Amino acid sequence: MSAQIEQAVFGGGCFWCIEAVFQQIEGVIRADSGYAGGHVDNPTYHQVCDGGTGHVEVVTVTYDPAVTSYRELLEIFFASHDPTTMDRQGNDVGPQYRSTVFWQNPEQEAAAREVIADLDARGVFGAPIVTQLLPPATVWPAEDYHRDYFLRNPGQGYCAFVVAPKVAKMRKSFAHKLKQ
Repeated sequence: MSAQIEQAVFGGGCFWCIEAVFQQIEGVIRADSGYAGGHVDNPTYHQVCDGGTGHVEVVTVTYDPAVTSYRELLEIFFASHDPTTMDRQGNDVGPQYRSTVFWQNPEQEAAAREVIADLDARGVFGAPIVTQLLPPATVWPAEDYHRDYFLRNPGQGYCAFVVAPKVAKMRKSFAHKLKQ
């Protein structure tokens, strides 16, 4: 592990999915669910789900850039959800589920713009990417019962039918980046 540890903050629908994907990536030290971008301090899950706080369900990815680069994290992020739908991921509908990158520095912002431009130019998703690129924001931690949700509840309905297929797709597409 290198001496420099960095963070990335991604919103791509339900944070259970994004957290489960990043927890398996080599170089990722932690993936923590939370809420960012809203106007209410220390929001609860129910407040965020009601849609009135302006928050996005996000995952803060703490990683070692000597092992996995920010660009690689972006590629995994975009492959793990549908970045072409505004305020929706599958059956999860509302502004809290919008595709968002909260860049942490100008280099992350530039990398996110480059990756989006490349994916759009290649027509990877068949529709334009609508992911919002936003400046750093306070990330309020999700309640304890959300942490490691997929790891603790793999047989729960949502986990089995929504999270597990996303994890399986990522494991196939990014097998070279999985933790050993």
